[in-house]
Amino acid sequence: MTQDELKEFLDAKVEEYNRPDFLSTDPLRIPHGFTKKEDIEISGFLTATIAWGNRKSIINNSERMIELLENSPFDFVMNHQKRDLEKLQGFVHRTFNGEDLRYFIRSLNNIYKVHGGLENVFALKGDITSLQMSISQFKTIFFELDHLARTTKHVSDPQKGSAAKRINM
Repeated sequence: MTQDELKEFLDAKVEEYNRPDFLSTDPLRIPHGFTKKEDIEISGFLTATIAWGNRKSIINNSERMIELLENSPFDFVMNHQKRDLEKLQGFVHRTFNGEDLRYFIRSLNNIYKVHGGLENVFALKGDITSLQMSISQFKTIFFELDHLARTTKHVSDPQKGSAAKRINM
């Protein structure tokens, strides 16, 4: 495919998907509901994490997750107390459950406090031709805190053969 053909293809996709009527029925509407960079990052990451199943279910459960985070994901991640995590326990989307969500919040807190945020972690192994090393490094950093082994299945690693579709979203 030539650059001109690629541009034409991508422009057609923009026309197809970059419309308010498409966004209203797509999980992308979750991060689009925020203006603060960190809220967009966190809500996008959490929504992408549970992006399997039908879109309506993904949207409903993403909205529920954001409500549990008091509609301010970054503030919740940075300022939650241990007791605040207890209300996340009942959350379930397919195999992603409250224990997983609680770990994700603790890990995101660590990423923002210790590693300079999600953008910084992904930029550590930046490569203009591939995000594989960045995603793999992200997974290592994401799971540097004590966690249940089952939780690791929710973040894929392209260095271990995964296409990492959800994290690439």
